[in-house]
Amino acid sequence: GVHVLPVYGGQAYGVQLSALRRGVHVVVGTPGRIMDHLAKGTLDLSELKYLVLDEADEMLKMGFAEDVETILAETPKEKQVALFSATMPPAIRRISQQYLSDADEITVKSSTTTSANTTQRYLIVGYPQKVDALTRILEVENFEGMIVFVRTKNETEALAEKLRARGYSAAAISGDVAQAQRERTVNQLKSGKLDILVATDVAARGLDVDRISHVVNFDIPVDTESYVHRIGRTGRAGRSGSAISFVTPRERRLLTAIEKATRQPLTEMRLPSVEDVNSTRLARFDDAITAALSQSDRVAGFRDIVAHYVEHHDVPELDVAAALALVAQGDTPLLLSAEEERAQRFAADDRAARDDRPARGGRDDRDGSRPERRARPAAGTLAPYRIEVGRRHKVEPRQIVGALANEGGLSREDFGAITIQPDFSIVELPADLSPTVLKKLQGTRISGKLIEIAPDRGRPQRRR
Repeated sequence: GVHVLPVYGGQAYGVQLSALRRGVHVVVGTPGRIMDHLAKGTLDLSELKYLVLDEADEMLKMGFAEDVETILAETPKEKQVALFSATMPPAIRRISQQYLSDADEITVKSSTTTSANTTQRYLIVGYPQKVDALTRILEVENFEGMIVFVRTKNETEALAEKLRARGYSAAAISGDVAQAQRERTVNQLKSGKLDILVATDVAARGLDVDRISHVVNFDIPVDTESYVHRIGRTGRAGRSGSAISFVTPRERRLLTAIEKATRQPLTEMRLPSVEDVNSTRLARFDDAITAALSQSDRVAGFRDIVAHYVEHHDVPELDVAAALALVAQGDTPLLLSAEEERAQRFAADDRAARDDRPARGGRDDRDGSRPERRARPAAGTLAPYRIEVGRRHKVEPRQIVGALANEGGLSREDFGAITIQPDFSIVELPADLSPTVLKKLQGTRISGKLIEIAPDRGRPQRRR
């Protein structure tokens, strides 16, 4: 057979050195580790017959052009060279002209088609409400494995942490994640130990996991090819898949471009309501009871315990069953209350769009344009702010008041109503808080967790 050796950073040298000593037919490697082996004399290219440079434009983007030229200079003059690149910028063309003799250039038209097995939907949602929207979708969608795509490396871990705080098995991968860690994470996803992977486009390249039933574009891609690549992670091997794209009001043009290029319209979906969530939770609760009842041997042991309790406490069996369900559920309520259905404002008008975060990321994920100035709130007006700590974190109102007052120099008179939900809290604070105070509050920790304070646009301001 053909012996193939992957050579990359993050893997122990011992494994690679042992294989190189035995001899291999094909080496598939990253520029940095190949250069290391060349420098150590552990990789001999003197008998090289074929050289393939794959994704040349991506290597150029990541700053590997000089490394590639260094490696090419170490190869024999007589060899077959193939270069693959999605684009042909001047630097790549120069390399091809220097190292390829009498080369034939073959252009393959890029595919903009998507799998017929994948259902494509979109949700119009303001940026501040994206995490809540994703949580609702996770509650009602019957998914096996999921990839959530974001634009930047920083957002991968931030979103994964928020999902973990809400009880989901989630992890992040980006270009900064070591290869060994990436492999462990992908293997966990394949085995079912991990359900949700938050990733960037680069990190998800080549990812092939059959159990991915859903792809969510938390940030819609700015080009069609990225969209096709992303949703191609699901609906594989003849299985059905589902792709959901979050679209902010100002990103409608990107949605239109994707539909035009793929010649496939995306179906608009509505945000799952509290009733939808509760219906799904009840259905799963019913399934859990049915599954438990099927274990007749184990259930029999508990019948005597329940019967003993009923006999000695004169309590109806139905009440005992309800009490046991309460014990099993713990502090987290089974059903959402009407209070927890905060008004989700997915406005599509221009005014809401101006409040939105910019669609394209530049430095610090902003395009540098000046945001439209808003009218200053009247003195004494309270506005709702959301913080990412809640009942699940054992937080109490006095802790919130104490922490925010200490960090922001606020007095108790500056606080209005405080509503604590399972995963977050809403705190009323002065609507005219200065950027300096908000920046100080951003670094506040309550119960050891960063609160990530932000205005809550789902509720109106009110006078004190």
